[in-house]
Amino acid sequence: MSQPKLIFYAKHRTDYTEACRSELQAVLDLPVLDSDADLGEQFRGVEMVIEIGGHAPREIIDAGEDVKLWQVIGTGLDNCEVAYTLGKGIAIANTPGFTSAKALAESVMMYILMLTRQYHTSRDNFFAGDFFLKVGATLDGMVLGIIGFGASGSELARRAKAFGMRIEAIDIRPLAPDVPDSIRPDFYGGPEDMHAMISRCDVVSLHLHLTSETKHIINRDRLKRMQRTAYLINVARGALVDEDALAAALLEGEIGGAGIDVFCREPADVTRPEYQLPNLIVTPHTSGQTDDTIRRRCAIAIENARRLAAEEALLHTIDASQGLGRF
Repeated sequence: MSQPKLIFYAKHRTDYTEACRSELQAVLDLPVLDSDADLGEQFRGVEMVIEIGGHAPREIIDAGEDVKLWQVIGTGLDNCEVAYTLGKGIAIANTPGFTSAKALAESVMMYILMLTRQYHTSRDNFFAGDFFLKVGATLDGMVLGIIGFGASGSELARRAKAFGMRIEAIDIRPLAPDVPDSIRPDFYGGPEDMHAMISRCDVVSLHLHLTSETKHIINRDRLKRMQRTAYLINVARGALVDEDALAAALLEGEIGGAGIDVFCREPADVTRPEYQLPNLIVTPHTSGQTDDTIRRRCAIAIENARRLAAEEALLHTIDASQGLGRF
């Protein structure tokens, strides 16, 4: 069976996008779109676009007159022209949260450990020759609040329970009755329980898509409800957090610290004063970008190319009402 005619697009050329391209091109005949060349000529006969992140502007979407499937390599759709693309009769598929869930959960545990063991302070002490000082806290008995109990939230619960942490979770969906004990939260509530849960937690971790409902879900009011020793972790989307409110909370010592991998504008402004604090761990939007994530995401795109050629049902297609899910 021959494959459909494909094209690959990435707005940004990074190690991650190149790794995805290499993984896909090992199996697929997949030319790379040159956005500076004639789009109409490149898109002629193309039935499937494989795009990293869903950043394509309307000019590129419009050029895909023969496209049947727009395959996004990524989970969140906040950058994607969902309604516009669907309105042109093009199906959209993503690579759901399970593809990066383990990587994200591991990163959250890294931030928690670095923050509770005061990594930056300990590193400075080492180079200053200050040995045997008391720094750090044990995770056993700490309360971890997970906002968004989807794929990555569940994987985080599994790992945090192994450290003896108490798990509390908030989600818009009821907890499935068959959730195993290895990830079952000690408390599970809805959005109406968020204020109370945040006030009980030693760590709060975000695992949500970015929508109009979730933008700035962590704002000045909710930061003030956190304990002064508590930590905030965000590996999902930058705009889930009001960055100015978080900066104020950190600079004024209102919370214990934060671990942040995602930002409202990327690359972030590295000169912001809060980024210089020893109780803030920052990484450049790499929490989910492991070899395993790349393999899992690209496997979905490869399978959808096969299904498109065979006229079979496609995997993980979305509709205009979706986007309220969890990472």
